Amino acid sequence: MASTPLPDDLQAVLDGVVGSFGLDLDAVELSASRVLRVVVDADGGVSLDDLAEVTRAVSAKLDETDVMGESRYTLEVTSRGVSRPLTLPRHWSRNAGRLVKVRLTDGTEVSGRIDGSDDAGAQIATEDGQRRIAYDDVKKAKIEPELKRKDT
Repeated sequence: MASTPLPDDLQAVLDGVVGSFGLDLDAVELSASRVLRVVVDADGGVSLDDLAEVTRAVSAKLDETDVMGESRYTLEVTSRGVSRPLTLPRHWSRNAGRLVKVRLTDGTEVSGRIDGSDDAGAQIATEDGQRRIAYDDVKKAKIEPELKRKDT
């Protein structure tokens, strides 16, 4: 989705509404066709009921504040899902035990299971053993979907 600049104060308004549900505002995107995509996340995941409640609350708040202006837009509230890249330490910790594919800044790739993480990096269990990866060395990291996930 091609992004356009966000209206002033939109991030703050959305952060307040999403935070009131105990969720994190992960991303906000506004497409050229005026689709406002609000991506939320939480420890333990986000349920469909959570998404429905947040959607209603965000819609009401946007109508109340008129932060989106007079132009029509389509609101879409979604969870991160497995296809979004891991970009923050909380993304790594919330995906502990899952398979990950990491492209490093030096061009190499590492695949394995997230064994743990902290504010500086993650521990990956690879076929060759444990590997510590600093977030600063990560160019791109994505969760690899599994049909039968190994229980942690």
